[in-house]
Amino acid sequence: MSLKAFKDYLLLERKYSVHTVVAYLKDIEDFKKFLKVHFDLSSTKKTSYVHIRNWITVLVDEGLSNRSINRKISSIKAYYKFLVKVQDLNISPLSKHRALKVKKKIQIPFSVEEIESVLFFNNEFDYISVRNKLIIELLYSTGIRRSELINLKLCDVDFNQNQIKVLGKRNKERYIPLLTNVQDSIRLFLGFRDKIKLTNNSEYLFLTKKGKKIYNNLVYRVVKSYFKDVSSKVKRSPHILRHSFATHLINNGADLNSVKELLGHSSLASTQVYTHNNISELKKIYNRSHPRAAD
Repeated sequence: MSLKAFKDYLLLERKYSVHTVVAYLKDIEDFKKFLKVHFDLSSTKKTSYVHIRNWITVLVDEGLSNRSINRKISSIKAYYKFLVKVQDLNISPLSKHRALKVKKKIQIPFSVEEIESVLFFNNEFDYISVRNKLIIELLYSTGIRRSELINLKLCDVDFNQNQIKVLGKRNKERYIPLLTNVQDSIRLFLGFRDKIKLTNNSEYLFLTKKGKKIYNNLVYRVVKSYFKDVSSKVKRSPHILRHSFATHLINNGADLNSVKELLGHSSLASTQVYTHNNISELKKIYNRSHPRAAD
């Protein structure tokens, strides 16, 4: 079974993003090269778990982290599962594989004060300033991913229903409420946006000054530059704003399932990571509420 069939399966049936599919195929090609060089094998269907363990050893020796190795192995595992699914293989050599242990990264969210400093003390009124401030405001008030923000279209903003439509991972749509002040910010931005020269990408909400669709590095630079003077945190990225959105909702009593739906997570386990940073709040509640706390 060709890699093209696997690629089509990921794109068309599993609805994976092009970026993810490219990463999967590269991992598989790397594994195929390893098999050829070290074992003179030209087919991945002739491999056993011994070959895969050898590849893991080589990757460790090359200095790759357990997290990176697990990502590569998950690509190979997905390929073998596909071969079993289409009956091109009886059993996957990775059927009993256990992922390498990784240390959980503790993401530290921005504080409410840090976010307010950025949103309330940047009052320049030109297209770039208004656009950049709205990027920060939308990322924090909706918790959307960077890619989701970039791909927002004008038609996704519904002022009548006070919401935006977001196209998430695997092309899953979800609707997220818009706060009144965020709607006001969007209207202000649209007034500036109408004055710039548009390109064929004019259906997208966020554009560069030249009228082209914004891109990943631009959004990352905006977040980093806006928070560099108000936050001493090492990591200042769009994902930290998403993390802050979830953490602040949970800190203020939001239901975990509701946060899961807003974030577009497929499982509750993905959302529960945002409760880990909540231990200080839990301690306060515990000390206030437990009958023995006053002793």
